[in-house]
This record gives sequence, structure tokens and C-alpha cells, in this order.
Amino acid sequence: MRQYISRLQWIVMALTISVLAGSCSKNLDQQPESTVDKDAIFGSEAGMKLYTNSFYDVLPGINDIYKVDATADFSAVSSIPDYLRKGAYNARVADGWDWKQLRNINYFIVNCNNPAVDSTTRGNYIGLARFFRAYFYFEKVKRFGDVPWINRPLSIDDKDMLYAGRDKRTLVMDSIIADLDYAASHITLKTDPTASQITKYVVYGLKSRVCLFEGTFRKYQTSYELASTAPALLQQAVDAAATVMAEGGFSLNQAGGNASSYRQLFTSAGPVVSEVMLANVSSTTLAVFNDANWYFTSATYGNRLSFTRKFINTYLNIDGTPFTGKSGNDTLPLVKETLDRDKRLQQTIRMGSYTRTDNGKTIAAPPVFSYTYTGYMPIKFSLDDTYYDNGRTGTSSIALMRYAEILLNYAEATAELGKLSDADWAKTVGALRQRAGITGGLGAKPTVADSYLQTNYFPDITDAALLEIRRERGIELVLEGFRVHDLIRWKKGDLLSKSWNGMYVPALDTPMDLNGDSQYDVCFYKTLPATQIKGVTYINVSPTINGVTNPQQLSHDTYGEIHWLDNVEREWKDYKYLYPIPYNDLQLNPKLGQNPGWDL
Repeated sequence: MRQYISRLQWIVMALTISVLAGSCSKNLDQQPESTVDKDAIFGSEAGMKLYTNSFYDVLPGINDIYKVDATADFSAVSSIPDYLRKGAYNARVADGWDWKQLRNINYFIVNCNNPAVDSTTRGNYIGLARFFRAYFYFEKVKRFGDVPWINRPLSIDDKDMLYAGRDKRTLVMDSIIADLDYAASHITLKTDPTASQITKYVVYGLKSRVCLFEGTFRKYQTSYELASTAPALLQQAVDAAATVMAEGGFSLNQAGGNASSYRQLFTSAGPVVSEVMLANVSSTTLAVFNDANWYFTSATYGNRLSFTRKFINTYLNIDGTPFTGKSGNDTLPLVKETLDRDKRLQQTIRMGSYTRTDNGKTIAAPPVFSYTYTGYMPIKFSLDDTYYDNGRTGTSSIALMRYAEILLNYAEATAELGKLSDADWAKTVGALRQRAGITGGLGAKPTVADSYLQTNYFPDITDAALLEIRRERGIELVLEGFRVHDLIRWKKGDLLSKSWNGMYVPALDTPMDLNGDSQYDVCFYKTLPATQIKGVTYINVSPTINGVTNPQQLSHDTYGEIHWLDNVEREWKDYKYLYPIPYNDLQLNPKLGQNPGWDL
């Protein structure tokens, strides 16, 4: 929907053209007697529909979602984000304090009162507007915490509001939920075969997302002293998710079996509408494409996002047991460590028998070390034809909300309330794991906490089921833009500052076959061999190169895990759970106040 209209003036222009087109039979020498006014928009359903199309600009763009997790703990990229480097990020470089979209929405809500249109129709479109206002404000609260709640369009004469301070997050979050409740009860569209429009169940899906975020945020971010309000929010998350599960008609995609049904969701030209609830839809006709291939397979365009071994270790064995419980798992090379694992792994990274098409020919496609730093190279959103690698040409639609997320929202909120039953587990996490080909632990929630998850991720969590739900959320929703905000609401921002490790390298000067096709792919060295094997990428892991610290080394010098950018210091401070108010905006309105810790 995002490609249609963006701002009010374009709507008025479109309606003006419509009026003029309908008057072509009249005397063309007549002078215009009036211009299109608000009635042209609010006096008909067509006008309101055209206007509300502009609200879709609030949603992430078709090139946005899979890039959000570049700053997540499971991502190794070309440079340490400024946000995590000491002294590199401050209010003078901050952004995001932009309110233009809100005024557009509020203008519609305030003016959508023309009695020429029946109340049900008006309620439907006001419900759409309030959905997008809730979405807009949710993003602002996640970023800045307290923000001004504004529910009408402001003019230059509204100095009291233009230069007012911020409202408490409790007021803003209550207002967001009220907007979503209104939208859920007034939006009339229940199903959409294109998955590109806001339906009643997309509203409930967002409510489950919002209430889970805020409920867990208040539970774990104890400095806000709002923990007593968390259970009510978590119950609202449960109820909203349960409504989608009971009434929405969605199901997990099973087409193609467990070897491909997961990845189909991210490479299909049209949204897989059995599971995808809302998407940015690609269109050859409208020239709407994504740049996923370019981003993930370019040494220069993107940031060479690779996964860390610490994260890859969380993928279970196919029998449902932890991979990290396998003897010798820490010294297995890539070709062996990826065997007999959760089948989402082979649909998320290059491994094993993965192939691509190049000029019509099928070619083996192991990880390429001119693209990856760690060996764990993403394929989740990439198409398998190299044709799409060199520009914004991707034809897959990008999911913004999936039924899988709703299942996870339900499971986590229920577990946080201490109410998760075996039946709840089976229809949520168990169903997701069954789709991934996992054979064990599907029907009953676990009772023994995984020591790897506790040691490396969540030492304060003793509930075995909650640990597994967090594992599942990381794996199922990887690269879909959730991870950083999950860590924020769990108060685990410190994970963002951990080092980036990669695949295990047994020895220097020994070419490695990364995908088991009996062809060598990469060799790590300190002194480049005089004779090199064709098709092999040679990687220098010396401590220094030309007197400069080498950012890519092995953990034990001549063998071990790849480590990337250990030479750059990372820093996490709890004040970074919120972004700073941008300096220029604070100068215009000092009453906003700066978030603690960001004072210059």
C-alpha cells in the first residue's frame, strides 16, 4: 500500500484531477469558481480511503526490516555501531524526533466527521487512523521513552503545546492501547488476500506486540517502579494474541515441507497469506523491489552482516536436544556443526547442499569470505539467483507481521504470568519446532533449564520454558527487526557489547571445505602460500598487518574460532536503553528535557 500516496496535498491534487476529469464536457473557457475543500476528502468514502492510504508511510519500507537487526547481538558487521562505541554517539548526531506523520493522522481524525458519510464507514477509517497513530507512537516510546502525547493537528498558534514538555510513558502507552482498542472494534476489514492492508486481526496482532513489549519492559526495567502494572499488560497481550489465534484464520505455512516452508515466507513474490498477516508487497508493475540480495551479497553496498557462532549454537539438534550438549561441539568445523540441526538453520544461512543459479547454471554456494566475516552467511531474505545481487531488484515481498510472532507473543506473555500449560506450549513453540523438522519436546513444556542459554544469555532466568521461548523467538524471528527491542525489554542490552565470534578453524594453512562438496573454499594463513589453489579465498589472520592490528584473528592464534573486531572497544551503559533527544530539537524546546545519561 505504501506506493500510493504520501501527503495531504497529493490527496487534494488527486481529488482535484478527479473533479476536473468529470467536468470535461463543460465549456473549457470557464474560470474556476472554487477549489477542492475538506468535503472532497471527508464527504465520501472514496476520499477517506484515498487519504488513509497515506498513513502506510508510517510502516517500515520494503528495504528496512532486514537491516534493523544489523545492530543486534547475533550480528557481526563491517564496523562497530557508533551507539556501542565509547563517546561516538551523542545528542548532536541523534535523530528520530520527527512528527510530520502524526500531524497528517491527527488532521484526518479531527476532521472525519462529515454526516454525509454513515457512522460505520467513518468509524472504520478513524479506526485505521488510530491504528497508525498507535504504531507511530509505539516506535517513539521504544526510542525515547517519555514523549508528548498530541491528539490533534497543531498550528503555529499552539505555542503551549508546541513548546510543552513530554508526557509520561504510562499516559502515552495507555493512549496507544486505547487507539488500538478503538481500531479493533471499528475496522471492518477482517481478511485481505494481499496481506497489504490493515485488518481487524492485524490490529490485535499489534496490540499483542505492544502489550508484550511494555509488560516485560516494566517487569525487568525495575528502575521505572512500574512492575506492579506489568501483569495487566501481559494479560492484554495474551488476550489479543488469543483472539488472532481463535478468529483470524491464520496458520503456519507448511508448503514444501520442513526443508523449505520457513524460507518461502521470505522469498515469495506474493505474501504467503496463510501466515503473513501484513507485508510490504513487491510489484513488477509498480517497480517496487527490495535490495535484500544486494545487501547480503555485496562486499561494499551493505555491511556484510554475518551471524555469530554464539547465536548459531542456539539452534537445536533435530531431535530437540541442545547442540551445545554434544561432546566436542566447540571444535566442529562448519561442515560438521551444521549437520542434523533445526531445519530453519539451512533456510537461514549458507550451508550443506545450498546452491544458487548463475546465468542459468546451478552452482554450489558455500559461504564466501569476501562477504562474510564469521562464516555464517545469511540467506533468509536472499533470492537464489545471482541476477538479483547487484541492485535493488529483489522481487520478494517483505513480511511485517507473521502468525508465528503472534504464537510467540502468546507463549511468552503466558509464561511471564506463570500460566503456560503443556497445551499452550504444544500449539505455539511446539508447532513452530514441528514445522522446523524437530522431533522431540513438542508436546510438553521443558522443565530443565538449558545451561548454555543461562550462561551466555539469561543468567537470571530459571524458568526452563521461558528460556526456550526466548531461544525460539531469536531463531524464528531472526533478521525481522525484533531482536534489539527484545533485549531492551528484557534488560539485556549488555549482550550488544559482546565480542563477535565465528566458525571454528582447526589449523592454519589448511584449506577447508565449508559445504561438503569436496571442493576447498577458504584457507587461513599468516604467511601467504607461494602456490594458491584456484577458487580458494585466503584470509590473513596475523595479529598485525603492516603494523596495524588485524581485525580478523583466531581465538588461539593458530587455530580456534574466528574473532572479528575484538580490537575495537565496545561499551554498554544502561542509559542507552533510551536514545537521546536530538540536540537541535532540545534547543528549540528546552522543556523536553534530556534523557538521563545523555547530557552533553
